[in-house]
Amino acid sequence: MPRQALNTILLYFKKQRAFHYRNYRLFMAGQTLSLIGTWIQRMAMMWLAYRLTNSPFLLGLVGFCEQVPIFIIAPFAGVYADKWDKQRALCRVEAMALGQAALLGILTLSGLVHIWHIIALSLCLGTINAFEIPLRQSFVVEMVNRDKDALGNAIALNSTVFNLSRLIGPSVAGILIGSAGEGWCFMINAGSYGVILCSLLMMRVRPSSLPSPSGGHDVVARLKEGIRYVRTQRVMQSLLLLLAIVSFANASLRTLAPVFARDVLHGDANALGYLMSAAGVGAILGALFLTNSRPMPLLMRIVSFTGMLLGASMICFAASGLLWLSLCFMAVGGLAQMMHTACTNTLLQLYTDDDKRGRVMSFYTVSLQGTMPFGSLISGSLAGIIGGPWAMGIMGGFCLLGTLLFREKHRQPRGGSPGQAPPEDSRAAA
Repeated sequence: MPRQALNTILLYFKKQRAFHYRNYRLFMAGQTLSLIGTWIQRMAMMWLAYRLTNSPFLLGLVGFCEQVPIFIIAPFAGVYADKWDKQRALCRVEAMALGQAALLGILTLSGLVHIWHIIALSLCLGTINAFEIPLRQSFVVEMVNRDKDALGNAIALNSTVFNLSRLIGPSVAGILIGSAGEGWCFMINAGSYGVILCSLLMMRVRPSSLPSPSGGHDVVARLKEGIRYVRTQRVMQSLLLLLAIVSFANASLRTLAPVFARDVLHGDANALGYLMSAAGVGAILGALFLTNSRPMPLLMRIVSFTGMLLGASMICFAASGLLWLSLCFMAVGGLAQMMHTACTNTLLQLYTDDDKRGRVMSFYTVSLQGTMPFGSLISGSLAGIIGGPWAMGIMGGFCLLGTLLFREKHRQPRGGSPGQAPPEDSRAAA
């Protein structure tokens, strides 16, 4: 039976076009371990902050500080992503992330950590991520030698691994926090950054044949060019706007998870791990669905429907006081959020010209993660005033109403700009 299961897994990977490329196989090997480490650190950081302060507001502030640099810096980072050698730039960024995680681990293990350390290092990590995400997103096409048929599959597989790590990481974090403490969680994440750094160094990337981006070295001019490019694409504008609404609301799930785990469900770090892992289970199911070919009209409908589904699941989660029921709603929310994000990424990647990919993906990063700090701060503030369940319900209602309001703007237009509209059988990405 185990041999049959192994053969099934190998057959699945052989069918994935992106795995035909050595660079992408290296990337996925390192990225898998790195993402697990990232989720371990995220859970440990939030739990440590709440343990030190017992303050939902400061918990939200930590989430705000981790994400707000993305909102400010990512658009400029996208300009550099279109200029820099992406492989070398990613190596430098991953090395800095390794240092951040190691420093946080040392402070925690030595007993010197205070909440201001967590806030400062969260800001540092957010700044690193502001450069890393647009670089990584736009580097995918180079890892598959600019094979557009493999691009969607590559991004979808990356999303599958991301959500698999969201299933594994929080569970491991819950065990490690209880048995070894938060400090070792941070040190494990530092080691995982070392793995992805090695995989990047082992890649052999074909030099780009694209002409140098217009605008020379004027960062502001090239940023304006990217903004004008997006403004001419009605579908891009609508996708980015709705993604911002969904991500803003969804931030409360991660920010308030420790509050629900300890104060509402009367659990410990293991309960927090169960909640986040449940979201990962739902997300994996959605990611597996999107690894197969999906027509564009279906992707557009998924974007609209999953925004409403996420809002409804958050409201139900807020009203549930039972662990098993909360896990079900977290799974539904994880599926909805992942599929919404995945389909948005797919449509943007396939509509975007290669010479503007870094800038467009930086706008995607701002909509996805740049809005989260404000969602974290507001949900944490509301939880401190009216309680976690009411705060979650309000954020879920905002997500539901916001999706309904902009639903019409997410319908695929008839036709498209030359060179922009992808084919109807484009593969789903995440």
